[in-house]
Amino acid sequence: MPADGGKNHPRHERVWKKVTVCYVEVCDVFPEMRDHTKDVARIVRSYDGFDFVPLRIQDAFSSDWWDPIAGAQSLEQLGVDLTDEELRITVNTPLRPASSVEALRTHLGSLPTTTAAASSVQTFIRLLLLHTAVKTGSSHLVLGTSLTSLAVSLISGVSQGRGFNIREETQEEWEPDQTPREARESKDSTLPRSQKEKHSVRVVRPLRDIGMKECAIWAWWMNIKVVGQEKWLWSGSKQDIGALTRGEFNLHYFIFGLEKDYPSTVSTVVRTCTKVAPKGDAAGRCALCARPVQEGIQEWKSRISIRTSSHLVSKDAHQLHTPPSLVPFLCYACNATMTSRSTRPMPTLGPSAVKASIIPLPKWAETRLSEQEIFRTELMSEEQKKNSLEEFLLEDPE
Repeated sequence: MPADGGKNHPRHERVWKKVTVCYVEVCDVFPEMRDHTKDVARIVRSYDGFDFVPLRIQDAFSSDWWDPIAGAQSLEQLGVDLTDEELRITVNTPLRPASSVEALRTHLGSLPTTTAAASSVQTFIRLLLLHTAVKTGSSHLVLGTSLTSLAVSLISGVSQGRGFNIREETQEEWEPDQTPREARESKDSTLPRSQKEKHSVRVVRPLRDIGMKECAIWAWWMNIKVVGQEKWLWSGSKQDIGALTRGEFNLHYFIFGLEKDYPSTVSTVVRTCTKVAPKGDAAGRCALCARPVQEGIQEWKSRISIRTSSHLVSKDAHQLHTPPSLVPFLCYACNATMTSRSTRPMPTLGPSAVKASIIPLPKWAETRLSEQEIFRTELMSEEQKKNSLEEFLLEDPE
């Protein structure tokens, strides 16, 4: 037998027997962009053994995409009131979007800042990929994040309040929330909890030690075609989304400048961030970004927040309906995304975009906000109280 064990030795086999390429098209957010789905599909077909799954970013609001994943019909469109600091949840909003594209544009266009819109786009892409990886039975989600873009993501996340999730930016073991179908199967199953199957996806970034310049040189050397190199532009704007988000001090250009003049500094930024250990334990997961929520964050935020006077006025005693709040289900960063204000007006997302006070929520929020948790607090009348207790009252003996 040859010293290397021969060509049939197990070490010569492919690590992953099945590879699925997933592409999320974002042109519906930026109307001036061109759809690159066909270009990506053509490139994937040039390689053997790859399956292609095209997605669109508006699928985050599509029941057609979510229902097969959840294994059940989705709830009615959930919304959240941005005019209320408690972010009250609504069902069947009056301005219910007619399509997933309109829901997406209403959600992004109604957010208070461009930073919030940019962060939401990245969150939607990440969770679309993660849920698709679970649906296809994939064990790993491989992202093409380079050292340069990882440094931008880490610093940007910390600046937006995602310091508790800094480890997930480098490597993440992600497991979806239990869907209604899985909840029913788990309830009916006689297996112990430890033996019930749980599908998790490990997120890896094999290019995390290679700078963007090195990646570009390799792509040029190997004659690899790069699709979608144009910048993400808001409608009618000459600035890309990064420039609009960060004003004069553009974080992208700052990191790119470091890589150009001091390449080792970018690596130092990433290595330093990976050494940071989050303080405290996790208390569940965020309904929007599906990342761990720091324990006690709501109590801490209530102590340091400045509320408007309208929210300090006592509520009317005759108010019948008090919708539940989304705040307890959010991490600090997602809470800030929806409540932080800016003097800068939001750019338009096209003629069909609608600015609304109540915006739709992505479909995966339903797994955290189940039917049992979407409730209303009602002030009952004397007659209603009597009727509800009637069967428990003892008859007055005569």
